[in-house]
This record gives sequence, C-alpha cells and structure tokens, in this order.
Amino acid sequence: MLSNIIGAGVGRALRSVLAGFALAAAANTALAADYKILVPAAPGGGYDQLGRAVQAALQGARLAGRVQVNNVPGAGGTIGLAQLINGSTGDGGALMASGKGMVSAVYINASPVSLSNATPIARLTGEFEVLVVPASSPLKSMADLVAAYKANPGAVSWAGGFAGGVDQLTAGMIVQAIGGEAGKFNYVAFGSGGEVLAQVLGGHVTVGLGGYNEFAAQIRAGKLRALAITAAARVKDIDIATLKEQGIDVEFVNWRGLMAAPGISDAQRHALVALVTQMAASEAWKATLAKNGWTDMLMTGDAFTSYVEAEQKTVFKLVNELGLVKK
Repeated sequence: MLSNIIGAGVGRALRSVLAGFALAAAANTALAADYKILVPAAPGGGYDQLGRAVQAALQGARLAGRVQVNNVPGAGGTIGLAQLINGSTGDGGALMASGKGMVSAVYINASPVSLSNATPIARLTGEFEVLVVPASSPLKSMADLVAAYKANPGAVSWAGGFAGGVDQLTAGMIVQAIGGEAGKFNYVAFGSGGEVLAQVLGGHVTVGLGGYNEFAAQIRAGKLRALAITAAARVKDIDIATLKEQGIDVEFVNWRGLMAAPGISDAQRHALVALVTQMAASEAWKATLAKNGWTDMLMTGDAFTSYVEAEQKTVFKLVNELGLVKK
C-alpha cells in the first residue's frame, strides 16, 4: 500500500516536472522576439538569398518569433540603407542584409548615408564571383573573352548587379589586369541576380558576373558555361578554373552580413550579436552554408565594426582606381 502511494506521488511529481518543462518551452517560443530583415535589393540576388536564409535559420532554430523580410531595391542597396538609417533609429528588431557591394555603392551613388551610420552586427558568409556565358556562346575560356574584348572593347557587354557593386568591381579589376581602361568598359547593371541570369541565358549580353550560388544550378544543368572563378585557388567540389590559372592576376571574395539600425542601446546591440552567434552555431545555419556553397566567415561585435571601417577605406581606394566614383 505504502509503496503504491509513494509510486503514485513520484509519478505525479514527474508529470508535474515534465509539464513544467513543456510550459517553459512554449513560453520561450511565445516570448521569442520578432524581427524585420531589410533586403536592399530585388528578389533573387545574393542579399535576398542571405536575408531569407537568416529568416529560415532563426525560425528553424526557434531563436525568433516572426521574422519578416522586406525587399527595398535601388541604387546599389543605398535606398534600403537610407530607409534603415532614417526609418528605424533605435529599433532593436531591425536588421539589414549588407556586404562589400554596398560599401562601394555608397561612393558610386554619392549616397548621403554609409555603413558608418548603421550598427555592425556580424559578417556571416563569403562567396566567390564567377563569369558565365550561355552554353551556346562561342566563348570557351577567359582567353576567348580577353581576345574579344581587345578586338572591340565596346562590343563586349559585362552584365552584373547594381552599379558599383561587387560584380562591377570584379569586371573592372579584370579589364584593368588585361590592360584595358577599367573606367570605360561596357558594364550593364541589373537590379538582381535573377535579372542577370535571364539576360545571360537569353544571350542578350556577352558575359555575366555574380556569386557562384546565383548561377550554380544552371552551370550544373549545362545551360551556362563558367569561364572562371575569382578564388585564389581551385575550390573543392567546384570544377571551375580560377582567373589566376588563366593568367589574369585577380582574386576577389564577396562578404555578406547583417547591420542593425542606428541609435540602438548597447544592450540591444549585444542581444543582436548573441542572437546571430546562436544562429550561426545552429544546425539549420550549418545546413544552409553547405546547401548554398557559402564560406563561413563569421565575425561579430567590435571586430566586425573595425572590419567594416577598414573595408570602407579599401573599397574607396579601389573604386577610385577603377574610375567609378562620381565626381
């Protein structure tokens, strides 16, 4: 009798503990903060991919409640940047996808705001650029592209994302490396990677530039031919020759990350850094990196703030050398 009573008491206690855990878990989920991620570009490009990957990882790891992604394209991302700066001051739930391309777009578009006005949170990924042509193109290698350019520079159209972004910087560096006039090549800017892809597949441009992941599916399907990748050496599991292998001394990696609004408190900033650090350690994020072929370049907090400051100086020097800065 006594043992039955004790057993029943233990059972009730155990059920009570388990119920407490369940309630706590539910409360944690219910209390998880909501966030807004501003993507400063049209759907389909690198910023959009990053923003939606962060959205999925935060929700998949149950680190956030509702995560809303808003696309605000235009002027190389600087319209979105201005919206973050002017419309979200002090908002600890506002984030924006950003990267190297936005740094250069600030100078090229003479933007009144820069990344110095935002609050750096984390660098997340790195991605190499690739140069692609449609499968039907007569261009089989970079040597063919270089020959076509030297024969008639104006007839070669280089298609990529927004003016002043990493695609234009990459094209300019290549033109410069082969002896051309980097500030006077025929660059055609589009609002998103999806538009660039459509133009290349349609044969409307000579060559397209973008992050590897933006073209990977069409390269694997044989619809696009990759002429080169901007890595320093061959990339594992990516069978594309580097520019350096083909005699062009150019290497380039595009980083992408998250910025927060200006005017947030130290506590809000630390909370966002902790949130993104947790996300980056989650299985959901690791799976995203593997799926998209992104290089993990996690850097947070003060280190990332210093990195952004240094990047602004480096990129400003580069865009000046390429003749891209508006006078």
